[in-house]
Amino acid sequence: MSRIRRGVAIAAGLVAVGGLAVVASGAGAAPQPTVDQVQARVNQLTSQYNKVSEQFDQASQQLSAAQSRLSQVRVHLNHANAQFQAAQANVAQTASAAFEDTGATSIAGVLTSGDPSVVLQQGSLLMELSGSRNAETQQLLTDASQLTGVEQEMQRTEAGIAGLKNQLASHKNSLSKLIATEKATLDGLTVPQQQTVMTNSIGANGSSAPQQYSGPTGTQADQAVAFVYNQLGCPYVYGGTGPCHMGFDCSGLVQAAWGSAGVQIPRDCYEQYAALPHVPLASIEPGDILVYDGEGHVAMYVGGGYIIDAPQTGENVEKIPMSTPWYADNLDGVLRP
Repeated sequence: MSRIRRGVAIAAGLVAVGGLAVVASGAGAAPQPTVDQVQARVNQLTSQYNKVSEQFDQASQQLSAAQSRLSQVRVHLNHANAQFQAAQANVAQTASAAFEDTGATSIAGVLTSGDPSVVLQQGSLLMELSGSRNAETQQLLTDASQLTGVEQEMQRTEAGIAGLKNQLASHKNSLSKLIATEKATLDGLTVPQQQTVMTNSIGANGSSAPQQYSGPTGTQADQAVAFVYNQLGCPYVYGGTGPCHMGFDCSGLVQAAWGSAGVQIPRDCYEQYAALPHVPLASIEPGDILVYDGEGHVAMYVGGGYIIDAPQTGENVEKIPMSTPWYADNLDGVLRP
């Protein structure tokens, strides 16, 4: 697919977002936006897309962490439940006769209830009736309290996961709307005008054709550069961290590249910008991460004035001159893992 046609598929409905209408001029028709206006809207939508993509990445990380935590909580829940049941059975076996002598017939129900909150509600009475078996009863109450706490943590974790899934669905919906909204703008321009706009947009002037990496591999930075070269032509997929057939987004690509060299860096652009050392642009070296567009986009510098980037939906991982207007105009800083 040509870059112009990809641009139509990716950057097309800014008209609706920006309040413009790309229509043929005529009686009563709104004036057709200029190329500069369309360019401004395309860049504006790119910024919105980048920010939503990073929010998607953050929610994905949080969901993964919450799901891991849920697995741990389930293990704790099973252990706490087993301890509670064992303590309950122990008290029931050794103390039932004593409790019956007091006429406390309701205690039998407490000692057979699977609900730790029931045991805790009757804790004072159990301690009063336990007599010489005070230690066993205290252990039962301790285990009941622990089980109740784990059950509450389980509920909180499950509620958090449900909320994160809703966030992910919302971010996906927002991304889909942004892409769909873009699908009208460039159609109102001539082919030369479309080319002008796309030349100044994210991903412009790049090539996704495979290139053999022939540079050094002695350092971790070298290995990260070799990795991104090997991903040229892989599809952009928001939330993607590879491998190639699964696609990459911008921050997923640089994270995977440095990960392949044995260096773990944060997942999303915002965390990368906050956590990694900053270096001056004048000191840039291959393997450095270039941050763009209000910390909403990243790419890797590969030397010779070029970057390798996963630009946006509809495009592939590309090698791009870092002097390309969108990148030169939106550079925020340089990071070195």
